[in-house]
Amino acid sequence: MERYDFLVLGSGIAGASIACELATRARVLIVEREESPGYHTTGRSAAMFVESYGNAWIRRLTGASRAFFDAPPAGFYDHALLSRRGCLTIAGQEQLSALESLIARVGSTGSEIRELGGQAARAMVPILRPDRVASAMFEPNSCDIDTHGLHAGYLRLARTSGANLRLNAGVERIERRGSLWRLWLAGGDNVEARVIINAAGAWADQTAELAGAAPLGLEPRRRTVLLLAPPAAMAIQHWPSVIDVDEQFYFKPESGWLLATPADETPSLPMDAAPEELDIALCIDRIQAATDLSVNHIQRSWAGLRTFAPDRTPVFGYDPELAGFFWFAGQGGYGLQTAPAAARLGAALALGQPIPADLSDHGLVAEPFSPSRWR
Repeated sequence: MERYDFLVLGSGIAGASIACELATRARVLIVEREESPGYHTTGRSAAMFVESYGNAWIRRLTGASRAFFDAPPAGFYDHALLSRRGCLTIAGQEQLSALESLIARVGSTGSEIRELGGQAARAMVPILRPDRVASAMFEPNSCDIDTHGLHAGYLRLARTSGANLRLNAGVERIERRGSLWRLWLAGGDNVEARVIINAAGAWADQTAELAGAAPLGLEPRRRTVLLLAPPAAMAIQHWPSVIDVDEQFYFKPESGWLLATPADETPSLPMDAAPEELDIALCIDRIQAATDLSVNHIQRSWAGLRTFAPDRTPVFGYDPELAGFFWFAGQGGYGLQTAPAAARLGAALALGQPIPADLSDHGLVAEPFSPSRWR
């Protein structure tokens, strides 16, 4: 029977990144229930690097990840992981207090921002309606993330360091035997490991229950995305991403189209998510209310699940009541932009090592992410 130090459940960006960090120091197996890695949330992400996005702990993880994105390890990927886009957060007259609060929070982190008047914001994105943009915050360093490059790079380096990956290998049974875990996989195989890394995304609570751990209340929420035709004869490739300050929608250029979402967060069971007509209609209504765009054609629509902990901070750490069971879940919609720092933080905690100094310099500590915070 094969035996590993760490068995990582899930091959999305969470599982791939922490497996990569662990594989240089331990024997690692990644187990994936689907026929391809990153089939669910990772492969459906809008993939933006926005330093103002998320709560304070998310923003610290994002800031601590920037150096990796700017200079990934040799052999990680043969193209840049980030491409400069810029991000414009807009506010109508009735939203100005929310924008002022956001500017204060983001400004305190040291991120580069500029406050713009409505006219300057509309000069960047001419389809914005004057009555919907009284003021705006512009983040020049926000970027698009090469999702495929980041995910593939982590899987490549993990394998180079000796990690194994098994696809079509759903976990059917888990037992604790002495100091080891034994897992029975689809197809009849079984393996043993000292530690289970629960990076199962929307299925993380279900996976925990299968192992005998109490669920943490992680909640998958559906996010709908559309590709819309841009205005005729209008160059959009240099537009920034546009986000409503109350996160009622956002849109950005994407391969000649406009990628748009109503920023929905509909509670869902873990599943292969699909868009619903009501959410598609909601997206079109919000985009048309904020812009001069007339939506006559949808090139494509899809949905993904973003899984949140109750306090919207990810869960990294050993279960306080079940030896050898490590949580690495609840990244919400921030898993890609926080992956480098999250994986290094998670690997240090899993290995029982000190948190790397550069992460500590960003104020990252173990306690806010610990699964013990609810128990």
